Amino acid sequence: MNGLRSWIAGRLLLGVVQTAAVVLLVFALTEALPGDAAVAFAGDQPDPQRIAAVREAMGLDRPAHERLADWVLGLLQGDFGTSLTSGRPVSGFLTDGFGPTLLLATVSVLLLVPIGVGLGVLAARHEGRFTDRLISSATLGVYAVPEFALGVLLVSVFALRLGWLPPTAVGYGTDLLAQPAVLVLPVLVLLARPVCSLARLVRAGMIEALRAPYTAHAERYGISGARIRYAHALPNALAPATQQLARTIDWLLCGVIVVEALYVIPGLGTVLMNAVADRDIPVVQGLAVVFGLATVVLNLGADLVTHRLAPRSGVAA
Repeated sequence: MNGLRSWIAGRLLLGVVQTAAVVLLVFALTEALPGDAAVAFAGDQPDPQRIAAVREAMGLDRPAHERLADWVLGLLQGDFGTSLTSGRPVSGFLTDGFGPTLLLATVSVLLLVPIGVGLGVLAARHEGRFTDRLISSATLGVYAVPEFALGVLLVSVFALRLGWLPPTAVGYGTDLLAQPAVLVLPVLVLLARPVCSLARLVRAGMIEALRAPYTAHAERYGISGARIRYAHALPNALAPATQQLARTIDWLLCGVIVVEALYVIPGLGTVLMNAVADRDIPVVQGLAVVFGLATVVLNLGADLVTHRLAPRSGVAA
């Protein structure tokens, strides 16, 4: 028990260090962005006096370390800052974009887990046979198609040619759940590559687990094949898949910028693109910190789940 507590404490400490590193890296990268936010905000052909006044109002005339200290202090108090272009709190942008992105991520994950795990187990049960070769070939082929190309293909076929589904979310607002047809094409694109990678990981883990000595030992004791597969082999096969699932959820929550841009979905990815285009540094920084913190938390959770499923593996993301 002491060893487990020490391991958990070490992972939590590592998470804190990673979060601090994310905050410092975000600030450094936004400071290195080309251009001048004051010039962009001052309008076309501004005079030097107006630029200087805007820089002072934005606090850009202060040293970088002072602005970093104020920003970190605000983050610790839950204050992500204020938008330079609209004057709205950054938390308002996060709230507006979080709903559509969370909806897409939730629907995708709810479909991803049963489909990916099911295909992986099915392929492992028929290792080397037609079903295994079919699933392996299909997952490899679909994984090789970029999200943008697949999205354009689905729009061309199901929206433009057949007219079965809406091509984008324009005109539907942020309440996408009220119009489920809008979600079909984006969710298909989001599922394509994660299902393939998860299925292949589960297949490889199941095959390895079914060949392990403890599996043969369980068979000698007369334990049924189904119990061996699902009670003994599957938990060990899911250990590496858990890490992949954490990365997938992180990818989904962090905006899925290509998919949101293609289907004009007003999620966090769209908010980030608009902020970068407007050089709205506080919004970019706030979104980047949220994305980084989500990555740290999800990977920490995946480590804990992996350690619970296969404690002997000593896995750490």
